Amino acid sequence: MAGDERTLATWLASLDDNALADLFTRRGVSPAASWRDFFDAAEALLDPASIDRALARLDRRELTALVAAGTDDVAAPTIVAWGLARPGGAVYAPVQERIAAAASGSGLADPPADVAETASASPAPVPASAAETASAAERIFTASASLADVLLAALHVPLTLTGAGAVSAADRKRLTESGAIGAPEDLDDLIAAGLAAGLLTPIGRELVVTATGEQWLDGGTVARWAAIADGYRRSLPTGLRTPRGGIVGPAGWAGTYPLSPEWPARAAALRQTAQRWGILAAEGTVPTWSRGLIEGTGLDTDALRDALPAEIDRIYLQADLTAVAPGPLAPRLDLRLRRIARRESRAQASTYRFTAETIGAGLTDGESADSIRDFLRELSLTGIPQPLDYVIDTTASRHGSVTVRSDAASPNTIVESSDPHLLDLVVIDQALRPVGLVRHGDVLVSRVGRDHLFWALADARYPVVALDEHGAPESLRRRTAAQTASAEPAGDVYARLIGSLRASGGDGDAAWLERELEQAVRTKSIIVVTAQISDAETRTFTLEATGLGGGRLRGRDRGADVERTLPISTIVNVSPA
Repeated sequence: MAGDERTLATWLASLDDNALADLFTRRGVSPAASWRDFFDAAEALLDPASIDRALARLDRRELTALVAAGTDDVAAPTIVAWGLARPGGAVYAPVQERIAAAASGSGLADPPADVAETASASPAPVPASAAETASAAERIFTASASLADVLLAALHVPLTLTGAGAVSAADRKRLTESGAIGAPEDLDDLIAAGLAAGLLTPIGRELVVTATGEQWLDGGTVARWAAIADGYRRSLPTGLRTPRGGIVGPAGWAGTYPLSPEWPARAAALRQTAQRWGILAAEGTVPTWSRGLIEGTGLDTDALRDALPAEIDRIYLQADLTAVAPGPLAPRLDLRLRRIARRESRAQASTYRFTAETIGAGLTDGESADSIRDFLRELSLTGIPQPLDYVIDTTASRHGSVTVRSDAASPNTIVESSDPHLLDLVVIDQALRPVGLVRHGDVLVSRVGRDHLFWALADARYPVVALDEHGAPESLRRRTAAQTASAEPAGDVYARLIGSLRASGGDGDAAWLERELEQAVRTKSIIVVTAQISDAETRTFTLEATGLGGGRLRGRDRGADVERTLPISTIVNVSPA
């Protein structure tokens, strides 16, 4: 054990920072680990619990290579990179003990007895039938529309995350009641797909839409699916990806990580996400458009386009202030229509309703009466009905009666209106108490920033407009991430820990010697110490180690039955008695 620790510590010290960070990432090392030096790191990595966690992270191919290395005394580079074997040599003894425990069914949670068996070839994917293909295409259409609704909701108000990282129950309820998702549990698959494709990113305790997510919303159903499928493939664990960049056949997923007790549940969740997005059919068969994804040759978007219903670009506007889309409306048109109307039903034929509130929200979001009319004339097969035209006029005439601007002479934000009675309503509105509005002459003043105050008034349904520094109306957007989120580089995550290990410095042999002496003193062990008395003479003492400090070792000489004190600088070797 001591020899293994020393060998591993020496090898760890020889790695560059990137390789060291990669190893720590593989092994799940905490960035806050309190290791003093590389010997502490080696001791922790060879601890049985740490080895068990590493074995649970190895897929069947890696486990097979690890068992073979234990037999042949030649470790594959992958196994060495996990810190489980000597470079170019045998598996460390503590690792062999844990492998034996796993193979015998002890020490790990329900390990299979066939750990040492060579992984069988993944079965070829089974093509989906015509009925399964049609069902998968329908699920793609539904999932794409649902995720778009979730992203739109998150653009309006970021989703709140719990301490465990899941979306809060309140947001699940809100999305369910709005029709964005069919049931609260449906949200997990959609969020997982959105995170994998970089459409969403967590910022603190909120889940916000990225710039990539906004671009995704403007794409058609086929483009949306392609982005989700590619993100799904890239996010899969290495054991499910083939060397060619494809995906292992679903029949082999369950046994990919045989020593991981959490893997069966995770494999089931990954398969469920794949089925929801039509990457796999319901029975694990593969639709035509996913075959290239599985084989690593690319996506067949033409096959998917042929299976989906054709998107339309025209609607019927009706006198009862509703709009009817007789088929799936092109996503970019649907997005803009929903800026000024509320969708009442969602299917291949959808209905939308116009109200003063929905049109006012569109005006707040940057539309104008003229831009709304131009858009509806281009979209409608029936022109603009007079009742709808009237609602647009009256809403636009009232919109902007409340303005919000920053005060150039102070850090305050000013709220003004030509209607003093409207300001009276604003200042007593309980929903606006958090922004701290107070009357100052003919205006209201708040110390809250302009943008935040603008959205507070807009959410409270006031006809508000933001003004820039020149007094001109300015369209504001709610907060989104500036770009697609990327994981923090492993080197940055472990920078403090690696820096601490490097700072321990010193001569490796001297550091190891001092470590052995510390352990001997801690356990009151009897050790054989070889000391350099002079250039030509060494002496050996059998000591019961009792103390270490000031550069000296203290112990009772078991042969002479006297107390001895030896300078550590003179000790050349230590071994158990």
